[in-house]
Formats: sequence, structure tokens, C-alpha cells
Amino acid sequence: MSQSHQQPALSKCPGCEEPPAAGDLFCGVCGYDLSAVPARPDDRPTMAITVPPAAPAAPAAEAVRWPTAEETDSSDVPAPVVRPADVPGTDSGGRPLTEPDTPDAESGRGAASPSGPVRTGGPDSAAARVRHDDRADPGGAEASGDFALAAPDPRAQEHAAALAAAPTPGAKVCVACRSGRVDADGYCENCGHAQPRERDHMEQELDAVAAVSDRGLRHHRNEDSFAVSSTALPDGSPAVVAIVCDGVSSASRPDDASAAAASAANEALLESLPRGTHPQQAMHEAIVAASEAVNALAREPAGAREHDAHRHQNAPACTLVGAIMAGGLLIVGWVGDSRVYWVPEDRTQPTARLTEDDSWAAQMVAAGLMNEAEAYADERAHAITGWLGADAYELEPHTAAFKPDRPGLVVVCTDGLWNYAESAEEMAAAVPADAQEQPLPAARALVGHALDGGGHDNVTVALLPFAVRPQGAGSACDTV
Repeated sequence: MSQSHQQPALSKCPGCEEPPAAGDLFCGVCGYDLSAVPARPDDRPTMAITVPPAAPAAPAAEAVRWPTAEETDSSDVPAPVVRPADVPGTDSGGRPLTEPDTPDAESGRGAASPSGPVRTGGPDSAAARVRHDDRADPGGAEASGDFALAAPDPRAQEHAAALAAAPTPGAKVCVACRSGRVDADGYCENCGHAQPRERDHMEQELDAVAAVSDRGLRHHRNEDSFAVSSTALPDGSPAVVAIVCDGVSSASRPDDASAAAASAANEALLESLPRGTHPQQAMHEAIVAASEAVNALAREPAGAREHDAHRHQNAPACTLVGAIMAGGLLIVGWVGDSRVYWVPEDRTQPTARLTEDDSWAAQMVAAGLMNEAEAYADERAHAITGWLGADAYELEPHTAAFKPDRPGLVVVCTDGLWNYAESAEEMAAAVPADAQEQPLPAARALVGHALDGGGHDNVTVALLPFAVRPQGAGSACDTV
């Protein structure tokens, strides 16, 4: 007969932890099968858990003696590494961290630990001299405190590039980065910024005349030009000259055309007025000289036009307007649509426009086909019918002589200004009150008026303060 293994008595039900009754095979509370509890094997030995004795505590009064760090020559050089074995103490088994195994134990060298030899010691030990930065050149890099990089330092490259692009003494410096050299094309070799051209903004002031020219806000270059000067008539009285030219944008080299015309007209006046030529005749001759100078540009070889190769190669062209103050007279001359305005010092007196445009709008008004408001509202209003250039139909210089009987201001300007102050009254309102005494600041203010209005075109204005005795004999006007 076989024998069954006796089930051990349970003190609590494994399911609900209630004490079962003696001999129960199922829990009377939860119904747990008490016979399913495995019996404890008889061959599993009981293992005793031993706790190692605690390490003796160090006296409270005894302070830990930390190793002294060696001196360093730079703040970025790490101090010697302090290892656990460098400080007195015990490990988790209660054994001392340093167990000398050599006669030199007092110096801290050659100490042993349960896991193997551990190098310890003071500043002269090998552990204190170990470096973990893996310098490529320990001799040179350690002295500077810098790591050797696999790639060039970008900061050094940028510095070298800036030095290479730095301007030599006397060279033009970039207006954007203030450090790069400007090449022949007008661009900075360091930052690539396009530099302002010399003609983008020009100013000039003499004793009795001032002029300002600006590129405006929309054009990529200034195609206007001007010339102001003064000379003396044969009797020693002064003569003041202002010439303003506007390049025709649809033509080739308009900037060259306006510069050539202004220079030629000014030179012609400075030559003829001291000889005693009548100012009105001198103005006529000056316009003819300017026309010839512009015509000469069309005869230049093709190489001279390479900078403007994208433009259709029609003849260079420009308009011209000028004023002369000499012998108590005011002489004006023009071809095109640039204008001269008269603004009296006493603003209660009437103002006047002294020129008539060579334009489609002016022709419509002169023919009685439109009034001025209708004509200038048309998209063809500013199409010019007269200009200086080899392809002009016929040169017809206009000149007029005036003798003002009161002091005032002569405003000589291109359409880049009068587009924003078209009528004489609007122009007078835009002229600063102190323009007679401060012509250059007033000219700047008029240019600013055009820029504030949109600056769609190049803007050029010359101001000539006209002074006469209040008891003048009257005014006269002769027009040719």
C-alpha cells in the first residue's frame, strides 16, 4: 500500500488569510482549495544571512586630510584628479581603502585593494599627472590650454578672411561692414554689399547758389546732373549760373548725357559771360554747346557703351534747364520738361512758373484741346517733345529774360521735384521760409519733400536767392 504525503497544517488561508478549521480541505470563507498548497521540500537547506561587522567610526574631532592640489598655470587646465583611495576611509566590506603592501606605504604609493592595485599618492604620483584631454601636441598645447582640433578653427578662418579683405591705406571702405575693401565694380569684397555711387547724392554750395541731387527711392542710379558756378561780367559785377539736366531713361547712357550737357553748358557760360556776351545770348549758345556734347556721345565706339549693353542702343539724350543772375536780370533757358519757378521773398506776392514744358501735355494745353488738369492727368503727359541728343528732330532752345522788382528765390528743378509740387503755389508752399538765407538746407528740404512724396524719380534742384532794391524800376519780361 502506498503512502500519501501528509499535507502540512496552514495557519491562514492563502486566498483570504482567514484561519481554516482543523482538517478542512477547503476554506470555509472563500472556498480556496487548501490541498493545492505545495508542501515545503525537505531537502532545501536554510541559508543564514550574515551581516559584516560595522567599520569603526572615525573620531568626530578628526578632520579629513584632503590631498593638496598642485599649482596650475591656466584656469582651463584641470586640477589633479582626486581618487577615492586618496582619502582615508573604508569600503563596503569595512576594509580600509589603502592597505600598504610595500615599505613605501607612508608616501601613499603601491597601495593594494581587494580588487587589485590602486595607484594613490600626492602631487608627484602618476595618478596626479594623468591627463584625459588627449592633446595632439602636449608640449605646445598644454602651455596654451587649447585643445588641438581636427578641423581648422572657423573663428581663425573668418579672421583671416577679414584681414584679406581689409582695405589698404587710402582704399575705399565698405559702408555696410566698415572693414571690407571695395572692388572696381562697386561691391565689398568682404560682405558683398553694393556701394553707393558718387552720383547717388550730390550737393554743392557757392555764395549765391546751392544745388542738391538725389537718386530717389525707385531708380537704381541717378541720371540727373547739375553744375553751379559764379563769374564776373566785364564791369566787375557778379554773374551766378545754375544748370540742371535730366537724362532720358528710355535712351542709352542717360547719366552720361546729363553730365556731359551740364558740364558743357556751364563751361560755355563761364567763357562767354566775362567777354561781355549778353546773358540771354550766352544762354542760347550754352544750350547749343550742351547739345553738341550729348551728340558726341552717340559717336563714341561701342566699347564705351559696354556698361549699358542691356539697354537698346539709341542715342543718349537728356533735358536741360538753366538760370543766370547777372546785371539785375534773371535769364532762363531750357529744352525739355525741367522747370524754373519764381518764389518772392514776400509770400503774399504772386509766384510764377517761368518755363513752358516741351511735352505732350503742354502741347495739348497750348492747342486748346485740353485744360491743364486734364492734360497732366493723361498717361502721355510727360512724353517730351524736345530734348538734347543726336536723334532729336530739331534743336529749339528756349530763352527768356526777366527783371524782378522785388527779392525772391529762383527754383531750378527736374520733374522729380515738380511732380510733387506742380503749380507755382504748391512749389512756394514747399520752399522753406528761410530759403533766401539758407539755400543749401532749403534745397535739401525740397529733395526731402519729393522723397516723402514717393521719390519715384531722380530729384535735382538748384536755388538762387535773387536780391534787388525794393525801389526797382519795375519788371520786364522778354521771351524768345
